[in-house]
Amino acid sequence: MLSRYARAVMSAVFAPLARALVRRGVSPDVVTVVGTLGVVLSALLLLPTGHLVVGPLVITVFVLSDTLDGAMARETGRSGPWGAFLDSTLDRFGDAAIFLGVALWFLGRGDDALAGVLALACLALGSVVSYAKARAEGLGMTADVGVAARADRLVAVLVATFLVGLGVPSVLLVVVLAALAVLSAVTVGQRVATVRRQALPRRPVA
Repeated sequence: MLSRYARAVMSAVFAPLARALVRRGVSPDVVTVVGTLGVVLSALLLLPTGHLVVGPLVITVFVLSDTLDGAMARETGRSGPWGAFLDSTLDRFGDAAIFLGVALWFLGRGDDALAGVLALACLALGSVVSYAKARAEGLGMTADVGVAARADRLVAVLVATFLVGLGVPSVLLVVVLAALAVLSAVTVGQRVATVRRQALPRRPVA
């Protein structure tokens, strides 16, 4: 949901920066790799140690590079399968690091094991959501549906983490994680159903 509108806005915002980087000879692939490393390192170093205000802010800056590299690729006319593959693959590392960082923070407190499990459930289910779409596209079908797309999940967990860092009770983050786990499972079901509707008419008649 959010991704459909946010990408268009962010692409327009980052267009000048993308052109500037391209003029300096910076490759979109370099931005992709640096952005992913930034997300992974900040998520695993800042979140588990309780930096719940600075952590989400730094992570958000690096997550936005996901839009920047795409704008650079379009600017150079190098948009293609390799860039899309690299971007999607590295996104999985970033997403996993964010939810793992949240899980480690909860587990490190010693009294929020359930919340840690919920964060890990979001990590696993989020990976299945992304895999379902990728597998469908690999088979020549589409599965770009669901109530919990990647952008929705990231915005929800980062905003909730930031608010907890500002002093909001951690139960808010627990509720958000529980909701994301449920909505991610629903999204998997929606994508499976969508692919099934596309696949059944293709069955050869016996």
